[in-house]
This record gives sequence, structure tokens and C-alpha cells, in this order.
Amino acid sequence: MRTIVLCFFLTSQVCSGHKFPPWFKFGAATSSYQIEGAWNVSDKTQHIWDTYCHSSGNKCSNVNADEGANSYYQWRDDIQAAADLGLDYYRFSISWTRILPTGFPNKISDDGVRYYNDLINGLLEKGIEPVVTIYHWELPQSLQDLGGWTNELIRTWFADYARVLFSLFADRVKIWLTINEPLIMCAAAYSEHTAMAPGVRDPNYGAFLCAKNTIMAHAHAWRIYDELYKPKYHGKVSLASQIFWMEGINDEVQQLTELAFKLNVMYIYPIFSKRGGWPVEIEEIFVELSKKEGYSSSRLPPFTDEEREFVKGTYDYFGLNYYTSRLVRPTFDGEKTYWPFRGSPDLGAALVPDASWRVSDNVPWLYEYPKGLRHIMEWIKKEFGDIEIIITEVGYGDSGKEPDHKRIRYHKEHLEQVHLAIQEGIRVTGYIAWSLIDTFEWEAGYTVKFGLYKVDYNDPSKKRKLRASGLYYADVIKSRDFDIKHKYISDEL
Repeated sequence: MRTIVLCFFLTSQVCSGHKFPPWFKFGAATSSYQIEGAWNVSDKTQHIWDTYCHSSGNKCSNVNADEGANSYYQWRDDIQAAADLGLDYYRFSISWTRILPTGFPNKISDDGVRYYNDLINGLLEKGIEPVVTIYHWELPQSLQDLGGWTNELIRTWFADYARVLFSLFADRVKIWLTINEPLIMCAAAYSEHTAMAPGVRDPNYGAFLCAKNTIMAHAHAWRIYDELYKPKYHGKVSLASQIFWMEGINDEVQQLTELAFKLNVMYIYPIFSKRGGWPVEIEEIFVELSKKEGYSSSRLPPFTDEEREFVKGTYDYFGLNYYTSRLVRPTFDGEKTYWPFRGSPDLGAALVPDASWRVSDNVPWLYEYPKGLRHIMEWIKKEFGDIEIIITEVGYGDSGKEPDHKRIRYHKEHLEQVHLAIQEGIRVTGYIAWSLIDTFEWEAGYTVKFGLYKVDYNDPSKKRKLRASGLYYADVIKSRDFDIKHKYISDEL
């Protein structure tokens, strides 16, 4: 008997069985600093991660990404790796200082333009759609020296940079992400416990200046594209937001859980909500806290009416990054927390994992809760309406030891939740796995492996080798079915 699977592209966009609809797209991602190497080649100048990982007391596990996976020279290998998987999308980022060595548009690097043109054209020749991130945390050091993301002028600096990229690549790139993970680049990077560039510890004030300037910079870039490039090239622009799903540790902490979740997603509200601006509850809390602390104004800078209208609606889809979830409980007396991984001192909330969740062998924050991904998508639809969602990052990091069963399980269980979301009528149209190849994982250096391909960093050629999880993902893409049996997959999954 032959089983016929019917996929309906109706308002509910339902696909039965384990099959993904024909319009659903699969991809994989990387970012420039994490794979390119060639940190000082040609006229490229330093950015904040170059500086941070070269500094004394190196917080990058005493290594750096000066060579990385050598993708600046081996971009053809990356394209072939993506093609061998059968990817629809390859998400990568552009290094600001490789394109604009001074950080400003007064000098555009011919070498940088050539490199990214080669990458984009090579992908298109293989039938792979480039998804380009404009900013994946690589701020020119020259701009950081002027205050970086805490300086309001960065809104203009970023807009000028984005305008250059649109002018160079918008004829071929149709999907853009302005900024990757404001939650991490602001809240985590400015935390007292930061191990991230630029290494500024100012969670009470700097993190919130960064937050507002990031959202304003995104809006400037979106409006440039919307006015000058969308009418001609019909692409779409959003930003990539990492969201932790949160649940209360018991029924008595529901209000605290809602507040912690709102703080977690506050970067989204100015863009996607009908009101605009920060979530009202969060804004009110910081007004009162700031008064008690002796500040003359809120530590969380408010939006003016004009700014609120300027930012509101600056999206064409929702870019969602998801890795893990947390339970919320009140902090104990004397308990130290830091946002966003351990809790919020401002809210008196601690974030903890459920005891039943699996955790990676060497990524201490990566607890597995696949249902959290679907719950976030359900929340997006309920809160902001029936908008397109592209999962722009989801992945599992570990020590890279064989067998590769845990990464397979992670992707399989998260793909199942995406499939269930489609059946619920949620308009999720793509799944981009982090990462295509092993990358330099920021403060963890080379100790953490997320890649569908292994990179041999001891080999001068940085040879790529397909992992079992890559074989699984290739089979998913080919069959359009997440629930497949494969000779490299253990029955223990």
C-alpha cells in the first residue's frame, strides 16, 4: 500500500505525516569572525573581537580567530559543503571592517567587496540562497573607541554601513538580517560577568544604552532598504532575536515569570508591537528602580513619540534564534544572579533549568527543551499576529567527540516541534541550523563544536569532514521528513 502525504498551502499551511511542505526551506549558518580568519589581510582593520582576543588576560580560552576555519581563502569549500547538504539557505555575516576599513563609507575596500561578491555569486551558482547578516558583533575598534553601541551616533554609523552593503549586494541578496541577537550583544556583553567583546562591564546603564541604540540602528537600516531597495529588488529585512522560553517553577510565580520573559523579549516590542516602545511593565519597573537608586532619569532610555513611530513596524519577517529555556523562581536571600543567563537582579528573578532537561557535555548553559521552540512561535503569533517566522539559528554544541548522536537528536526533536507548529497554522517557513562548519565559539574558543561539518584545526588546510549530524540533516532535506532512519543514527535516540 502506498502512503500519500498531502500538503495544503492554505491559511493554515498544514502538512500531514512527518513531511515538511514543499515551500519550507532548510539552511545552515556561520558568522564572519568565527570562520573567515585573514584578520589583517589587505586593508581590513581591527574590530572589537580582534582586540579582545589579542588582549592580555585573553578571555577567549587563550586563543583567537586569526585563522579560524580559513574561510576567507577556502570559501569554495564552504559553498561545496552547503551544496552537498542540499541547503536552500546559507546564512553568513559580513565583517564591517573588511568592507569599510575606517568604519565609515569614506573608504570601501575593493578586496572586501571582491570576497563577498565571490561568496554570494558562488552560492547562487549552486542554487543556494544567501541570507546575509549585516552585523554579527564585529564592531570596528575605531568606533568602539568613540563609545560604540552606547554612543547615539552609532545609529548613523550603522545606517551608512548598511547602505553600502545594500548598494553592493541587494541585487542578489533577498533576505537580510540587520543585527544578530541584541539580547546577547547588549545584556550579556555588558554583564559584570562578561567574557565577550568589548569587555565593558556596565549592566546597569551601558547595557540599556546599547539596547536602545541597537533598535534605532536597525530601524534606520530597515527604512533605507524599504525606501530605496525593496521597490526594485523585493527582498525582506529583519533582525535575529535570541529568545529563551521561560516557565514558572510553580504556579505561585506566574507574575514574576511574565516579567522575566518580557525583559528577555523587550528588544522585540519596539519593532513588532502595535504600541511600539518597550513593554509597559518593564518600562514602569525601571522608572521606579532608577528613582530609588538616585538616577535623574530611567536607566532604560525611553523612546520619544517620534522614535516610537520610526521603529514600529520595521520588519518583513521574524528572525528567531533559539537554543534553550529556563524556569523562573524568586532569588534566595543573598543569591547573586546576572542577566540574561542566571537571572535578573532588577526583578529578583533567578533562572534555572528543569532537572529533567539534558545538558551538553561542555556547554553549561545549553539545556535541551525542544518544546520551548514551539512555545515561542505560538507566543509570537498570539502577541504580534500571523507573521512569517524564519528560524535563523538553532543548534547543539558539544565537545565534538564521536558518535554524533546528541546533535542528531537535538535537531530531530527541534524539527519535530517546527513541524507541529506548521500543523498548528503558525507561518514558519525556514529552519537554519547553527552551524554549517565548526566555528570559533567566542569565549569558548575552539573547545565547543556546533558544526554539521567538523573542521580539523590542526590541519593547515583546515579540512572539513561531514559529521553524522550532517548526514542526517542532508537526508532530512532530501526526504523532507525529520523522522528518518539512517545508518549513522543510533537506535538509542
